[in-house]
Amino acid sequence: MSGGWSTIESDAGIFTFLLDNLGVKDVQFEELIALDSDYLRQLSPIYGVIFLFKYPVGEAHNKDGTPKDGSYDYSAAENLFFAAQTIQNACGTQALLSVLLNKDGEIDVGTPLREFKDFTAGFPAEFRGDALSNSDLIRDVHNSFARSSPFVDETQRSSRDEDGDVYHFIAYTSINGTLYELDGLQPAPISHEASTVEELPEKVIPVLQRRIERYPATEIRFNLLAMVKDLRVRAREMGDVELLMREEQKRNEWQFENALRKHNFVGFAGEV
Repeated sequence: MSGGWSTIESDAGIFTFLLDNLGVKDVQFEELIALDSDYLRQLSPIYGVIFLFKYPVGEAHNKDGTPKDGSYDYSAAENLFFAAQTIQNACGTQALLSVLLNKDGEIDVGTPLREFKDFTAGFPAEFRGDALSNSDLIRDVHNSFARSSPFVDETQRSSRDEDGDVYHFIAYTSINGTLYELDGLQPAPISHEASTVEELPEKVIPVLQRRIERYPATEIRFNLLAMVKDLRVRAREMGDVELLMREEQKRNEWQFENALRKHNFVGFAGEV
């Protein structure tokens, strides 16, 4: 591999433009501010949910090797895209791809990602993870959204906060009539229950609530992002001019914020 992976933030604007830069069409991310099925349904179709949480080191599964919730579905990996996480800091983009590459019949993922999925078809999870980690395109797009810092080598940072806590991204999505949890640090996809794509808003909430309940009540450092159809496309289809204007303004703000993340202001500060 020619380079490392930098940390990126769990941010709807970052993940949306990351999709755009990978060649994906008409998809965006929305931050979820409530675990409410009616709220989620308003964003439908929801392709999947990405969850950022403090990783409970040493508590990934039960003593008997079963997951804390749901059950390992080792055979599912033959019928869906699942990749092991083989390198630090890639989990955000890996979670994104875990949803995206299982929805290529519903989403225009673009030629590069379609070719990547075709190339890795039939690979075991570990080899898929290696292929992802070694993809120049995916890594370069991912790294382009890291914060610029003249003092820290971002490629050597782990997914930790200032207190040294480790954070991790995972994905939830409905595939072939089942709600799956896709976590590259687990040995296989985790099956939760039957769920159609339309039922995802109702079915995913209890699973997320059970996971959050494993933590002390004082723990509030969670983040949820939903992968949804581009809301500008919906606005045009409905003829909703006001919604379209709001979404265009939001895109402009995201683009500005992403540009600020990439800029190194040390030279400017020195001039001042």
